[in-house]
Amino acid sequence: MKKVILVADDSPTIRKFVSFALTMRGFEVVAASDGMEAIEYLPSKKFDLIITDLNMPNLDGFELIKSVRENEEYSEIPIIILSSLAGSDDIEKGMSYGANSYLVKPFDPKRIQYEVAKYLN
Repeated sequence: MKKVILVADDSPTIRKFVSFALTMRGFEVVAASDGMEAIEYLPSKKFDLIITDLNMPNLDGFELIKSVRENEEYSEIPIIILSSLAGSDDIEKGMSYGANSYLVKPFDPKRIQYEVAKYLN
């Protein structure tokens, strides 16, 4: 059975790029344009991993991570942050909210495939 990954990013280009890199590896990808849409998708499938941007409208990545971690049903899902915020404060904040990995944009598709593979093998 295919592993399902939820990708939340307000950039259509990034969503396409990440989706392509992961579907090439045999994953099913569900794309959300912000954290609110991602939360709405959560009950619809069993997600194996979440990749989220931090700067998004409606509900940002920090709040998305917090919501996922506070919900018993989803709290164990690995979360990878994919953000252009590269400061150590942002990275520290993201990890303190409960992210498992932090990748900085721009990124290499092989890098994202590698990070995903760490959690889904």
